[in-house]
Amino acid sequence: MQRRQFLAASAAAATGLLAAGRKARAADEPSGRQFFELRRYHFAGAEKQKAFEQFLADAAIPAYNRAAVEPVGVWKIMAADNPRLKLKEDSTDLYVFLPHKSLESVVTLENRLAADEQFQAAGKAILAATKNHEAFTRYESSLLLAMEGAPHVDVPLKSAGRVFELRTYESRTNAKAINKLAMFNAGEFAAFKAANMPGVFFGGAIVGENLPQLTYMVAHESMEAAKANWVAFGKVPEWKILSSDPQYQDNVSKVIDQYVRPSPASQI
Repeated sequence: MQRRQFLAASAAAATGLLAAGRKARAADEPSGRQFFELRRYHFAGAEKQKAFEQFLADAAIPAYNRAAVEPVGVWKIMAADNPRLKLKEDSTDLYVFLPHKSLESVVTLENRLAADEQFQAAGKAILAATKNHEAFTRYESSLLLAMEGAPHVDVPLKSAGRVFELRTYESRTNAKAINKLAMFNAGEFAAFKAANMPGVFFGGAIVGENLPQLTYMVAHESMEAAKANWVAFGKVPEWKILSSDPQYQDNVSKVIDQYVRPSPASQI
């Protein structure tokens, strides 16, 4: 190949790579929709849970915020709020919710935290926990892409008695899961608002357990209000239309429903 042809081919290849990179970055941020990481931490006991809550408040959440991950949600599962779960006592698990502006933020978060000297110093007791003194036993994580009709996390309530409802809808097939996402975007958000259940986040799972599924959270002023809100939801005209539409039938095979309370560390 002559030098001129070689340079032309190299320039074309470089242009192609740049274009591909731009397309990849654009795909990372589809229409400004956020990515949500939802973690569930497990602890050996209540004292470990309490210590981790303090770590989140003092070290982790300020570091997440410096990394442009905000607002951070931290939620606890109380036995009295969830009779269907048949818990003998309050769960020692913690949910931690991390909203990201891009997929790059998700991928690079741990490296950015490792380089955050303030975080490493403030969280040393937890981060440097030794064998047999682990801060937590394990955690699992799901990554969600915000739905088109609710592209960002929201903080609808800050009242002291507020309770959040975390719901996961599993579907039999990917096509059914996509259909349920379309149902939300067709007007289900409006039904929640009309029933006094403002949304915190709505996302379709990209990776996680029991796929395909979507997960969302709505807020209630209290557990008593939650019962009344669901009665009202069933009467909302938008919901009646959507739920009777043949194209949206049989798109959910299982519903997992939990009520959670905010930890003092939570920003939601």
